Amino acid sequence: MIDAATDPSPELVHYAVDGAVATITLDNPANRNALSRRLVTELFARLERAGADDDVRVVLVESSGKVFCSGADLSEATTEGMEVGARRIVDLQRLIATLDKPVVTKNLGAVRAGGIGIVAAADIAISADDATFALTEVKLGLAAAIISLTVHHRMNPRAAALTTLGGEVFTGAEAAAYGLVTKAVPADRLDEEVAATCASLATGAAQGLRESKRILNRDLVAGIDALGDEMATTSARLFASDEAREAMTAFLSRKK
Repeated sequence: MIDAATDPSPELVHYAVDGAVATITLDNPANRNALSRRLVTELFARLERAGADDDVRVVLVESSGKVFCSGADLSEATTEGMEVGARRIVDLQRLIATLDKPVVTKNLGAVRAGGIGIVAAADIAISADDATFALTEVKLGLAAAIISLTVHHRMNPRAAALTTLGGEVFTGAEAAAYGLVTKAVPADRLDEEVAATCASLATGAAQGLRESKRILNRDLVAGIDALGDEMATTSARLFASDEAREAMTAFLSRKK
């Protein structure tokens, strides 16, 4: 595992606290905030730091640019496989769902594949209404396996079938109608809406927030614990298949 404390490379995930709100910012635009080993390791560390800070009441996860998260790092997946990476993303979703503080996501732009799992694991997700989402796995011979643990918990079944089987782009406004995000607002109101939501949540007592979140997420966490290993194994198997590797290689070649 990458040791972010000794690695001289610039950090990919920033951490800042303002009052009772800890803001975690994904900042690897060159790689579209893909869930690389390093980014996931840093995101884990920032979430755990927020969880351990008694002064923090709310955790906000956002991105520095128009891409919130593009999903799995396909370059790593084609060269190293997804056995460890898939399990780590399951663990990431579980950490968000079990953190003692409410987690809010703010999305201005694109969210794809595994990035949608972060949004779905969060307690509250606020999106620009013209942001874009897509469960693109099906196009690459894959399946939305590990993120089904959270995505299918949030979305209504018909919407889950449409978006998972179709793999097509849908908007933030549609994501709200599907149950994936809490609300979608015009992009020029996104900062204001997120700030107001975080401020409201921050008025909660620590014990009240912790215990309320545990009750709310009881079924979600139980589902992750029951199916997480199976979905991680399924994901790793599909990523290693000839069909998926060929599709991912072709996709990466088109990006260059």
